[in-house]
Amino acid sequence: MRKKNFIIGPFMDYPNNPILAPGEGFTSKGIYNPTAIKEETNFFMLLRAEGGDALTGKIGLARSGNGIQFSLHPEAVLVPSADFDKFGCEDPRVVKFKDTYFLTYVGNSGRYNVSNICLATSGDLLHWEKHGSILQPEKGRWDSGQIKAGVIVPEKINGKYVMYFMGEEKPWKTAIGMAYSKDLFHWYEPQDEPIVVPRKGYFDYQGVEPGPNPIVIKEGILFIYNGWGRDSIYKPGGILFSIDKPAKIIKRADKPIFLPSRNYGKKFRTGNHTVAEGLIRHGDMWLLYYGAADRLTCLATYKKGEK
Repeated sequence: MRKKNFIIGPFMDYPNNPILAPGEGFTSKGIYNPTAIKEETNFFMLLRAEGGDALTGKIGLARSGNGIQFSLHPEAVLVPSADFDKFGCEDPRVVKFKDTYFLTYVGNSGRYNVSNICLATSGDLLHWEKHGSILQPEKGRWDSGQIKAGVIVPEKINGKYVMYFMGEEKPWKTAIGMAYSKDLFHWYEPQDEPIVVPRKGYFDYQGVEPGPNPIVIKEGILFIYNGWGRDSIYKPGGILFSIDKPAKIIKRADKPIFLPSRNYGKKFRTGNHTVAEGLIRHGDMWLLYYGAADRLTCLATYKKGEK
C-alpha cells in the first residue's frame, strides 16, 4: 500500500479525462483552471476560457448533475471591462455566503503589476457585479511586487473572514499570505510575513500558489495549493491549518497529493501543469478539479480506503 503523507490523497486521475476541452468561440484555445461549487444535486464550475477574436481570459460557467459530465453555458459570464481586468479575467475561485456567491479572480490590468485579486458577486452564477481590486501590494512589504490568486475560507474564523493569497516581491519568487475582512469587500493583512513559503529539497521549492477555496473539516482548515520546483511544472500539495489560528500550519504534505496519468503538455507543446482550483466533498468522495497544460479541464478523485 502506498504510504499516506497527508490527511487526504493521493488522488487518482479520472480515466475518461478531460471532462471539458476547447471548443468554439470563447473557448477555442482553452477551457481550464476550474473552481467548483455544489448546490443540492447540481455541480457548477466557473472556468478560465480563452479564444474567439481575442485571447484575453474570460470566465465561463458549466453545470453537471453528477460532478463528471458538464455542459458549458454558451456565453462567457464574466468578461474584461474595466481598468483592473481589461486584459483578462482569469483563474476564478468561488465561495457562497447566505444567498450570495463571491468570486475572486485574477484581473490582468496590463500594467507592470499585471495581476490583482478582483471580486465579483452574484445571486445566480450567471449575472455578476464587479467590485474591483480588493487587496493591493504595498511598497516595502514582502508582497510589494504582485498579489493574486485569493481564496476565501467558506465560513468566518474568530468573527472574521479569512483569505489566503499569493504574493511576491520579485517575479516568480512567490509565497502565500493571509488577509482578514469584516465584510468580504475590504481586506487587510494582519502580519508582515508570508505564512507558507517554498521548501528547499521538496517538490515546491521554487514557488507556491493557492489552489481551491479551503474547506473547513473537523481536523482544521483543509488547504490545497499548487507548488513547483526546477521544472516549473505546477503540482498540487496540501496543508492543514489550525481553525483557531488560521496562519498556523498543523500538517503539510511532503509530496504532491496528485500527479496526472497523462502528459497533456506534450500534446499541446506546453508545460504539463496540473493546476488544482476546485475541490468538492461529495459523500465519502473528494473531487479535485484541475486545469491541465493550460488547455483542458480534468478531474481527480479520492476516497478514503482506496489504493
